[in-house]
Amino acid sequence: MPPVPVMQVIFGLMLAILLGALEQSIVAVVLPEIALQLNGFDNMAWVISAYLVASTVTTPIYGKLSDLLGRRSVLSFAIMLFLLASAACALAQTMPQLILARILQGLGGGGLLSVSQATIADVVPLRERGRYQGYVSGVWAVASMAGPVLGGYLAHFLSWRWIFWINLPLALLALVTVRRALRHLPAGGRRHRIDYLGALLFGAGLSGVLVFLTRLGQGQSPSRPDTLGLLLAGLACLGLFLWQERRAADPVIPLAMLRVPTVAICCITLFLCFFQLIAMSVLLPLRFQVVAGAQADAAALRLVPLTLAIPFGAYAAGRLMSWSGRYKPLQMAGALVAPLAIVALAFVDPRGAWLCALVMVVLGLAIGLQLPSGLVATQNAVPLQHVGVATALTAFSRMLGGAVGVAVLTTVLIALLRHGGMAVSDLGGGEDVLMQLFQRVMAGTQDGGDAAAVRQGAEHAFRLLLLMSAGVSLLAPFLVARLPETALRGSVGSAAVAAE
Repeated sequence: MPPVPVMQVIFGLMLAILLGALEQSIVAVVLPEIALQLNGFDNMAWVISAYLVASTVTTPIYGKLSDLLGRRSVLSFAIMLFLLASAACALAQTMPQLILARILQGLGGGGLLSVSQATIADVVPLRERGRYQGYVSGVWAVASMAGPVLGGYLAHFLSWRWIFWINLPLALLALVTVRRALRHLPAGGRRHRIDYLGALLFGAGLSGVLVFLTRLGQGQSPSRPDTLGLLLAGLACLGLFLWQERRAADPVIPLAMLRVPTVAICCITLFLCFFQLIAMSVLLPLRFQVVAGAQADAAALRLVPLTLAIPFGAYAAGRLMSWSGRYKPLQMAGALVAPLAIVALAFVDPRGAWLCALVMVVLGLAIGLQLPSGLVATQNAVPLQHVGVATALTAFSRMLGGAVGVAVLTTVLIALLRHGGMAVSDLGGGEDVLMQLFQRVMAGTQDGGDAAAVRQGAEHAFRLLLLMSAGVSLLAPFLVARLPETALRGSVGSAAVAAE
């Protein structure tokens, strides 16, 4: 078999990952303009949520399919679906059409990250893999920073539709590169019957739970019959999914894999990482605006230290793993430092830009240390034929952590603001509650126009929220302490590294 051109493969995979990452950040900045043109302010939040829910649900399914059918064909399908859905988004004439197209786009986007990372596992030795996963984190960070800026410029000089049209040349380039670079990989390692019922139950159940959490994050009451019904239906489908997976000959998610301590612990720690990361990326700019009085663009720029520190931490983790062949010390260091950094953020004055930036750098490095080490440890703990589904489980854990983090912490923040006397209860659930609150504060219409008192109450709420968030992240070091450490496959002196 001819040698696989590793750098050509990595270039194609980076393009695919860039597509998925860019689409999560480029849309938010132009949402008001989209809602104005399509007359859909009530459903504005679902333009983002629809993509997030669809991509999260399909991530583990893509991992399983890539193990069965081969990375090249499954990743090519995901890119083509993403490309066609992007064109549908650009052509949408109503808000429901756009939301439906975003669902289809998410169905494609769910495979971009998970299958790309599994493909890296196919072409890069395990000990060197952390370094390349650092590149993945770097692409993700660049897309997170460039997305809002690029979206703003495209909407200002052209039209909001160009934030979707721009995906077409990138997707075509990624598709051609991936098809050419991966032609030497096996077309599929195994031929088994696909568990369609399990995939359907998983998708339906997780969708119900995620939509329930998304509605909570938009300010809706959990006791509303339709919202509560979504949760109950989702939990029922997930229960049936577990029953189906126990009896399926070739399950979508092998439950035995979740009983492997390394897989279970790494998935939970990655969930906690993105619980914090995505929530911080949403809530910290709001804190900078409401409490420190920063404009929206300045508040977004103040996140740059956090965003840049993550790929640096991931790159350092990859290098250290390549040198030592060990992953547990890196995960423990990140898990111990992250809650301390979040506590520091709670007490740092948001008007102190330099001190805030320093604390965010520390938090970003702590998160970055855990990302590649958790992924590589998971891949090292499973047989080669299950690398795809194991990689997809880690990507799924990250996406789920981000979705749950935003929904839970936003819901808690709304409750804290209400407890502090701010009238947010009359805002509709389909609107962005916190955006409406921010507009009220800045207009000076809250509490008789006493903006200083409002800012003080908001800062108290943010501080409590950050302390709660730090308390959640304290679970990570206790889990990592129980993590078995096995030498990375291909390590020098692997027999010398004993399980801890």
